[in-house]
Amino acid sequence: MTTPPRPVLRLKPKVRPQAIRHGFPWVYDNELVTDRRTKALAPGSIAVLEDAARDPLALVAVNPASRIMARVLDRDPAAKIDQAWFEARIARALALRQKLFDNPFYRLVHAEADGLPGVIIDRFGDTVVIQPNAAWAERHLTELTAALIGVTGVAHVLKNASGRARGLEGLDEGRALLHGHAPDGPLQVPMNGAIYLADLLEGQKTGLFFDQRPNHAMAASVARGARVLDVFSHVGGFALAALASGAESALAVDGSEPALTLATQGAFEMGQASRFTTRRGDAFATLEALASEDAQFDLVVCDPPAFAPSRKALESGLRAYEKIARLAAPLVAPDGVLVLCSCSHAASLETFRKASLRGIGRAGREGTLFHTSGAGPDHPLHPHLAESGYLKALFFRL
Repeated sequence: MTTPPRPVLRLKPKVRPQAIRHGFPWVYDNELVTDRRTKALAPGSIAVLEDAARDPLALVAVNPASRIMARVLDRDPAAKIDQAWFEARIARALALRQKLFDNPFYRLVHAEADGLPGVIIDRFGDTVVIQPNAAWAERHLTELTAALIGVTGVAHVLKNASGRARGLEGLDEGRALLHGHAPDGPLQVPMNGAIYLADLLEGQKTGLFFDQRPNHAMAASVARGARVLDVFSHVGGFALAALASGAESALAVDGSEPALTLATQGAFEMGQASRFTTRRGDAFATLEALASEDAQFDLVVCDPPAFAPSRKALESGLRAYEKIARLAAPLVAPDGVLVLCSCSHAASLETFRKASLRGIGRAGREGTLFHTSGAGPDHPLHPHLAESGYLKALFFRL
């Protein structure tokens, strides 16, 4: 049987195709000629992108319901999106991670930067969690899963379908077992000498944040003998790494009781339970309470959720980052270290740094910025997408 021709999307005459030719992976809805036919394409459809002169540019995934109407899948307009295609992309991503890490605990696929737009895959030994955050990935989940098993040999594949990105694609939320068996409980994840407990079924995102790995290590390097405060700690990210490096004590603060329970279990597995405590509550209120108690720490880390997830939220988000810095700085002992983090796409490194400095200054403190960092190498940046460099970490000595 003859394969039916693929639908075609065409750039508007005033839209120059150089960006696509040079590697930009997205086409916005206002850059395309749209009619009833293109608007009727099912989300996740595969189409050929042409320039205004009708010359083919690339093979794209289409979602008429999204602001990003087309995502480039392959520079070859005739490419076939099948299991073999997925295997080639996953194999390339795996080769990099195997060079970077001795143990199979990492982000295996980081969306556009690994050639799979909107797809996140985190690996926890022989179990992986997929976040198909784009409609095309949801439609090709069977081929993706088969390719993943074939390339990596993992035994268990879970789907985590939640988060803001799926909502923007018009996708629903839900979790599913795609292959193998669901874990009986939280999995142990060794990282930076610490042991973390990751709940792959009910935890946030895929269960653990691998992106902070190098920042955990940097904080741990100045934590020997230190009193540590880890705010927005989740499952104890910075606190447990600090204890593994010889911190005197660590207090983890988070609003989630299940997350703090996992953090406590991790400290127990490490043999550090006697030096680890938790405090559940709103981070802002807890920082104020600790100040009223005249608490002092040698290392204070604040790693909040995205206060500025979009440009509309940027102004209010920067005020929140400033407030966090203002409340945290007084808790840092003289010559202590304050680590401030942002995972907001909309906040640039410069605007986040300025907001942090305003907060430190308003607290009556002065500091030296001795280290600036981002996500680990298993979270590569797409060179044309500033959004892929979302994580920022600032290390101040006050």
